Amino acid sequence: MTESKTYRTKSGRVLDDNDLESISSEVESATYDVEALKARRRGRPTMGSGPADVVPVRLDPELRDALHARAVAEHTTTSDVIRRALKDFLHVA
Repeated sequence: MTESKTYRTKSGRVLDDNDLESISSEVESATYDVEALKARRRGRPTMGSGPADVVPVRLDPELRDALHARAVAEHTTTSDVIRRALKDFLHVA
């Protein structure tokens, strides 16, 4: 015997059989652009012209403290401060 599964919306509302039937009917009658649906990706948005790389860098304690203090002062992340500093130093838009 198979137990029925409970489905919920993002807001937490439980979907009943009528809701599922309505969704099923809508999907069957609608025309979807499959390629557009495939193109939707989860995860972080791209930065620049493509996927970003993670580049590990060693920092001495004083530089790390200065970086953290700057990020806190500007209400941003240390990664953002590093990216902006590199762009300025390398003259990259």
